[in-house]
Amino acid sequence: MNNFTIDDINNIRSEHAASTRDMSFDEYKADLQQEIKPLFDLLQSMKIEQKAKKTCYPIIEPSVVAEPLTTYQTNN
Repeated sequence: MNNFTIDDINNIRSEHAASTRDMSFDEYKADLQQEIKPLFDLLQSMKIEQKAKKTCYPIIEPSVVAEPLTTYQTNN
């Protein structure tokens, strides 16, 4: 992963603002969907692979354990 400086982030933001300035919301949304589609498809394929590898473990019911109430003797 890259380490961006504050100047890098500000430059990216200004370039993004300039490139999307004249877009309608629907155009912006379609452009965003097109940009994220490859990553989304990759994540979905990884999720399916994990489901295939998943093994079933027996369900263990939790048990409730209580300690007996302690009584103390007092000197009267």
